[in-house]
Amino acid sequence: MTIYIAGDSTATNQEHKPFAGWGQMMQQFFKPDVVISNHAFSGRSTKSFVAEKRLDAILETIAEGDYLLVQFGHNDQKDNQWFTDPFTTYTEALKVYLEAARKKRATPVLITPVYRRRFDENGTLYDTHGDYSVAVRKLAAAEKVPLIDLHKRSGELIAAYGVERSKDIFLHIAPGIYERHPDGITDDTHFSEYGAMEMAKLVIDEIRNRIPEMAEHLIDLI
Repeated sequence: MTIYIAGDSTATNQEHKPFAGWGQMMQQFFKPDVVISNHAFSGRSTKSFVAEKRLDAILETIAEGDYLLVQFGHNDQKDNQWFTDPFTTYTEALKVYLEAARKKRATPVLITPVYRRRFDENGTLYDTHGDYSVAVRKLAAAEKVPLIDLHKRSGELIAAYGVERSKDIFLHIAPGIYERHPDGITDDTHFSEYGAMEMAKLVIDEIRNRIPEMAEHLIDLI
């Protein structure tokens, strides 16, 4: 069984430390009979991923019994040619992935976009994705597609960590540690290796609780 991932930089296999995506952490949670094929790519939206034929690359090999995890939203918000509106073009674009997977007799799984680290002056975490997460939930219900609510789960985790400790999930790196980043990094969108692992654990927990057929292939963790 192969689990394919279509998504953006928060899920991709990041090439350079200290950046990491939750998708690159997934393989270790599954038994040897499962392969993770991570096609997520930085900067991609629902539309640009298709336009660059990245979905076509998945469709070349995806087959009956496989899964397609789909998580977008961060880049669909951007004011450029790849912008999508939550309840119209974003929803329509996500349907392309659902239909494509179904034609291959694979199972599509929708994932709500993961939270960014944004706290207000009172130390309260606030949502930057607005209706995008709502649209994914509505589409999953309407299409009877499994849903992994990473938006909800990641928001709860980041809020519980609080303003300071949540920096460990993201990239708050002092100057002089990484040669590629001599001035340090302050990035509240992308994950550290620790943060990517924490997000992957949330995805796995959602699979265990919501998708029993996939959960059968998970390693039993003590």
